[in-house]
Amino acid sequence: MGQLTRRSLLAAAVLAAGGGARADDQDAPGRPLRPWRPGGLDIHHIATGRGDSTLIIGPDGSSLMIDAGAAGTPAPPALPLRPDGGRRPGEWIGRYARRRLRDTGQAGLDVFLATHQHPDHIGDVGPESPPAPGGGYRLTGVSDVDALAPIGRLVDRGFPDYAEPAPSQAPFQQNYEAYVAARRAAGRSVERFRPGALNQLRRDPQARDDFRIRNLAVNGEVWTGQGEGARRLFPPMAELPATDVPEENAWSAAIALSYGAFDYFAAGDLTSSTFEGALPWRDVESAAALAAGPVEVAVSPHHGMFDATGARAVAALRPQVWIISAWHALHPSPSVLDRLFNGRLYPGPRAVFATGVDPATAAASPWLSGRLASQGGHVVVRVAPGGGRFEVVITDNADEADRVLAVFGPYPAGGGGAPPA
Repeated sequence: MGQLTRRSLLAAAVLAAGGGARADDQDAPGRPLRPWRPGGLDIHHIATGRGDSTLIIGPDGSSLMIDAGAAGTPAPPALPLRPDGGRRPGEWIGRYARRRLRDTGQAGLDVFLATHQHPDHIGDVGPESPPAPGGGYRLTGVSDVDALAPIGRLVDRGFPDYAEPAPSQAPFQQNYEAYVAARRAAGRSVERFRPGALNQLRRDPQARDDFRIRNLAVNGEVWTGQGEGARRLFPPMAELPATDVPEENAWSAAIALSYGAFDYFAAGDLTSSTFEGALPWRDVESAAALAAGPVEVAVSPHHGMFDATGARAVAALRPQVWIISAWHALHPSPSVLDRLFNGRLYPGPRAVFATGVDPATAAASPWLSGRLASQGGHVVVRVAPGGGRFEVVITDNADEADRVLAVFGPYPAGGGGAPPA
């Protein structure tokens, strides 16, 4: 069950009372999460305890999933696998997607974005990973999701050659690339994520002009803010000593999503670390945040780890709501929580939600963890038709009933800066 602070329980109780009973078609504690509604935007941050996964159902009924983490790290230091250990993380994610896609009348995902090639974003391989039907790769993470909710278009940072910064020998990356090869052999779509592109991740960019997804950054390139242009921050890899070549996280893809007055930022595992200023070009996170501008909701990059969600990014994004996709005892770092709550970086109230926090992690800095609005469960952002307001709904990840634990909001949209079309 998700963990809620006393303060957030009181806030949720007041909201649930609302001066009277809520309508049956509204989210309320104790009830199942209501279905998606046409015209509404739902963003589900799925909490399995093994990595990142976000399901987005657009106002037109289109679907985008970002990542499907299935880290092989045991608990501890990982959080307990949710709902339980009876299935692989990718299976739980795929089953979650199928439940929510049912509301749209669709059986599969329109688009899947793999932000980068790490197990907690694409899936690890181990004894529990069975061979895929037809062979060639093992089922985990992304491929588990594809088997349950077929993916129309797969988009990632490295297709077709996965050559930057260098071909990897890691088993999980080789397995992912074998899965991609199998998709291609079957005539299924795979694309490279294009920095600066508008609506590459949309099912139908012409469906409505008030819903947009901007590709902000990938592979060290960041949108210029003009058209679909991008500028490169990374120097040529051949010119760098091996110790300076950025590792996989720094190559992550980042997006900004806009619907009406509502804006949202997500950036995989981008980091702000520059080795104490020695390599300033490594801070792709801040450049991506500056390109996005102020938003209503932002996901803390790299699970709220110490090397990400830097002060420049926090000040640039200045959201009303932060979401931390946490799955490890190191998530989130106290230094990051301190920045998120820091009123000197930007004024005004903000709520911070985590998909999970290890009890020892929370106990180590109670003056910070006690300010979290929630410490566990799926975090669902529900934007009203038209994009003028939104709520945050916490649902129980202990089973597949999608029972609501708390509802926060409504929050007004419009304080964020929508990326120009």
